[in-house]
Amino acid sequence: MASSSSSGLTFKLHPLVIVNISDHHTRVKSQSQPPHASPSSANGCDASVSAPAAASPPPRVFGADKKVFPNFYILGWYSTGSDAQESDMLIHKSLMDINESPVYLLLNPSINHAQKDLPVTIYESELHVIDGIPQLIFVRSSYTIETVEAERISVDHVAHLKPSDGGSAATQLAAHLTSIHSAIKMLNSRIRVLHHYLLAMQKGDITSENSLLRQVSSLLRRLPAIESGKFQDDFLMEYNDTLLISYLAMFTNCASTMNDLVDKFNTAYDRQSRRGGRSAFM
Repeated sequence: MASSSSSGLTFKLHPLVIVNISDHHTRVKSQSQPPHASPSSANGCDASVSAPAAASPPPRVFGADKKVFPNFYILGWYSTGSDAQESDMLIHKSLMDINESPVYLLLNPSINHAQKDLPVTIYESELHVIDGIPQLIFVRSSYTIETVEAERISVDHVAHLKPSDGGSAATQLAAHLTSIHSAIKMLNSRIRVLHHYLLAMQKGDITSENSLLRQVSSLLRRLPAIESGKFQDDFLMEYNDTLLISYLAMFTNCASTMNDLVDKFNTAYDRQSRRGGRSAFM
């Protein structure tokens, strides 16, 4: 297997594709792994992987899809695993009747907490001469993540799904605060990296990049906006509203607890009045 592709194609992978493949793997992980088609669109040297189709549709279904989605065609197929296998090349060659140069998307379902990149690899096939014999081999291709508004809404909805048992309010609040903490932690780490980079640039350890400095300057110009009087007024108003809601929630909780206590007290004295003739005074 070669290290990288030499075709010059740029692949744009949509996050909804990863979600669909992960869901498909979850549903059929106890079964074998048949090939699955990936309808996509292309423009020049850019190929966009948009959505995986159902498992192994027949050629007549491809024709029907072509009529419904005229701008899409079968770009390749996907599977799951840690690395491309020799048996995958047989499936890959069978798709060459539909696309002369199909793409193979491999999703690694294994959890690796130390890995920061997406466990997704895109392979192309190239003809190389090995030991004097021409052979098709898989080569890695680079890709970028591209999203549209509908996908961002869908992925955000999946990320905030509630537990199957409903979950308590405390559990949902903890999950929400954990996501916010992770976002702030990542933002802090990115700012530290940028700060260290600027310090090294100021000391002359690395060469200056005007484009990066312009981006940093544009980012810093947004900061004085939070020091305006309008921002302080809006911030104090939202802060006071939040405190007021917290106080109202506390009073409501206290009233509910007191109501439960009164009900239990009346129930207890009602039982005693039936036995000893005493009546409840509340």
